[in-house]
Amino acid sequence: MRIAMRPLFLPLLAVALTAGCAMTTPGTSVHQPMSTRPAPLAVNTQSNGSIYQPSTARLALFEDRRARFVGDVLTVVLEEKTTASKGSSSNADRKGSVKIGIPTATKLPGAGLEGANLSASSDSSFEGGGKSASNNAFTGNISVTVIEVYPNGNLLVSGEKQVTINQGTEYIRFSGVVNPLNVGAANTVSSTRVADARIEYKGRGYLDESQTMGWLQRFFMSASPF
Repeated sequence: MRIAMRPLFLPLLAVALTAGCAMTTPGTSVHQPMSTRPAPLAVNTQSNGSIYQPSTARLALFEDRRARFVGDVLTVVLEEKTTASKGSSSNADRKGSVKIGIPTATKLPGAGLEGANLSASSDSSFEGGGKSASNNAFTGNISVTVIEVYPNGNLLVSGEKQVTINQGTEYIRFSGVVNPLNVGAANTVSSTRVADARIEYKGRGYLDESQTMGWLQRFFMSASPF
């Protein structure tokens, strides 16, 4: 029996050790790539005799410095706060009764039941209720990079911040579509004014692994019919 189980046991042990020692970056659903390099400036071959050349200018003459091109950096102020609650209740009650009397009769089948009284009753009730509540808050700042400029001028931004303390790493990721009109003078925009926003807060390390169910336990939980 030991010889038959040994070839199967060793691969399972190797997979378990590999999964336990793996320290990969957590997956993400934010827009990719998370950062990009700005396009090189076009070489102006024609000069109109002015110091300001629109083809190579990175800033407008009468505007604050704001993100507008691929590779520019924009600061997003995270101001996410959601509160939701729901409650429901229901009641149902049903009762019924039946009574049957058998009169006295002669020369009929079942004469032994003459004069008997039969009765039946049923009582059914149901009461149910449910209540759920959710309260989430996420505040902070994260700088992101413009990875694409749409034809209408909107900016697709994406970025990541990593914070490593001792043996644990925290990942804060953000992406979304920003209307340049919502960008303030300090080159900042509120996360509540970003379309298609995707915000992630994930961790990696032994603290995060201690809160994660093992793969074998997840397998038995999904396969168990009870």
